[in-house]
Amino acid sequence: MEFELGPATREAYGQTLVELGSEMPNLYVLDADLSKSTMTHHFGKAFPDRFFNVGISEANMVGMAAGIAAAGNVVFASSFACFVMCKGFDQLRLAVDYSGANVKIVGSHGGISIGEDGVSQMGHEDLGLALSLPSFTVILPCDEPSARKAVRAAAETEGPFYIRVGRPKAPIVYKEGCDFHVGRSIQLRDGRDLTIITNGLQVSESLIAAESLSQKGIEARVLDMHTVRPLDHDAVEQAARETGRILVVEEHLVWTGLGAQVAMSAAERKPCKIAFHGLRQYAESGAPRAVLEKYGMTAPAIEKTAIELFKRD
Repeated sequence: MEFELGPATREAYGQTLVELGSEMPNLYVLDADLSKSTMTHHFGKAFPDRFFNVGISEANMVGMAAGIAAAGNVVFASSFACFVMCKGFDQLRLAVDYSGANVKIVGSHGGISIGEDGVSQMGHEDLGLALSLPSFTVILPCDEPSARKAVRAAAETEGPFYIRVGRPKAPIVYKEGCDFHVGRSIQLRDGRDLTIITNGLQVSESLIAAESLSQKGIEARVLDMHTVRPLDHDAVEQAARETGRILVVEEHLVWTGLGAQVAMSAAERKPCKIAFHGLRQYAESGAPRAVLEKYGMTAPAIEKTAIELFKRD
């Protein structure tokens, strides 16, 4: 199975902002001195009166976003995932989450797939931090079409959002367009033996792994769980009942992200055998593909974990 490489999800984010800027005169965008990397500079060029580069001051950016939103506006605030979530967390907690501000936080360069930028720029724990903020909707799209839909959904929905987007070009999973709905997963492959629940760049890798597993007589269902919260509990329960095994695959620390949400859901509705395939340490600098391979974020490693789960008594 091969996938055509499309634009990075950060590029889809920047392009969609410009489209929304023409449609929504109350849309404002803030950035913390990384607008050429987060791609918000496109919005800044098109709508300079509604764009603010606050400098290397993530916490201040979050506070400003909450204030602008309080005046009845829709606000997107962007930086690298690790910077905006780690450095801005106190303000995210009080100024945005506690007040339910209509602020959309977009963390670019999430995960370890940023490669050469190194560990100081990698967001290993960003989704977990976002999930600890009760009112936040948390989304991780896998490709350009789904990223565009996610950004639009955030703009059109009242309340706080966190969306992670990535640096590398993303394989196109949804060639015919994406039927994206917040809180509803997308089944990309059916299977009776186990279910792989994943998101982000790991969707394409999981589909490749599922194809290889099929050749070994193991049929794996694959769910794109793009919305980590609100989670698609019905899909998790159905997977547990119909396949009996769930493998969660995520480019994130395993203790606080998608896996934790799926495990909680299954425990409450239909307990089953679950395995967690993700990051268990901070990664290091290197070529993106080499980093992903070293830390198990490619199809062969996913396949290996799936076989171990399938064989578990």
